[in-house]
Amino acid sequence: MKNTALTDTHVALGAKMVPFAGYNMPVQYEGVNIEHETVRNAVGVFDVSHMGEFLIEGPNALELIQKVSSNDASKLEIGKAQYSCLPNDDGGIVDDLIIYKIKDETYLLVVNASNIEKDWNWIASKNDAGANMRDLSEDYSLLAIQGPKAVEAMQSLSSHDLSAIKFYNFVVGDFAGIEHVIISATGYTGSGGFEIYCKNSEVKQIWDKVLEAGEEFGIKPIGLAARDTLRLEMGYCLYGNDIDDTTSPIEAGLSWICKFNKPFTNSEALQDEKERTPERKLVAFKLDDRGIPRQGYDIVDSSGKTIGNVTSGTMSPSLGVGIGLGYVPTVFSKVDSKINIQVRKKAIPATVVKLPFYKG
Repeated sequence: MKNTALTDTHVALGAKMVPFAGYNMPVQYEGVNIEHETVRNAVGVFDVSHMGEFLIEGPNALELIQKVSSNDASKLEIGKAQYSCLPNDDGGIVDDLIIYKIKDETYLLVVNASNIEKDWNWIASKNDAGANMRDLSEDYSLLAIQGPKAVEAMQSLSSHDLSAIKFYNFVVGDFAGIEHVIISATGYTGSGGFEIYCKNSEVKQIWDKVLEAGEEFGIKPIGLAARDTLRLEMGYCLYGNDIDDTTSPIEAGLSWICKFNKPFTNSEALQDEKERTPERKLVAFKLDDRGIPRQGYDIVDSSGKTIGNVTSGTMSPSLGVGIGLGYVPTVFSKVDSKINIQVRKKAIPATVVKLPFYKG
């Protein structure tokens, strides 16, 4: 089991630690609902240093990225980030990721913790162009400072105007007394804020100063459990649940990150799938009665026939109802379609809804 540079800090704060993607990670501190509401209404800080970071450099860096990723990275300017995915050869997804253009011919790829080795091997296998690849995952830490008060609470820690950094933009600059930190207006919560990339040796100082600066704004450390409920209320896909090696980006509702103006892995087949409409789609649903949908529960039609399965589900802390995502035949995918979630022996009626669940 690997530790992040802040593991001892989390333990000292009383966090409940669990194994996650090969790392010893804080799942919660005070409790999921309290932490969830803190991020929705104020500001919270997450240690997500288990995430992977690859640096792709050189004159052929863009060529490699364009080949393996579904989005059009040629549109990136320095200081901008882009959500994308790595399609496999069989119609599925190797991983979803964020691509940052650091400077000309230098890109940072941020990948899911559970897929670091798989992604590295996959990208390397496609690197005919000879781009320079470096795996920085073991050397860098990542903090997510999320919530509507994030800008106000953190401004004293940087000379940069944090309010001027637009969504999916970033700066490289000073933060909490450390130079050359990536301050990125990205996140996985839907409540605004930043993600901070720094060296492992720097993260403790940054963590301490973030908590100190945020104290008057009600900042709290937040665990992975609340990170999951926050992202699910937005309908953000989680790799391993809602997308994986067997799900296509088209049926997962990610056709918006598939740019067919350039060739990429399996692009012809994915374009064909988009044009003929996939057989199933990932939908969002709310339970009409009390209950909590969980990953793996069956989705059934009015006659009790299984038509799909829940990929993510929870009791929404913000809305107070059971919400989830799951794959169903396309005929059931329209908004307001009626489906049922099999919770143990009871089929609970549910309605297909438009994302996000949480409107802010």
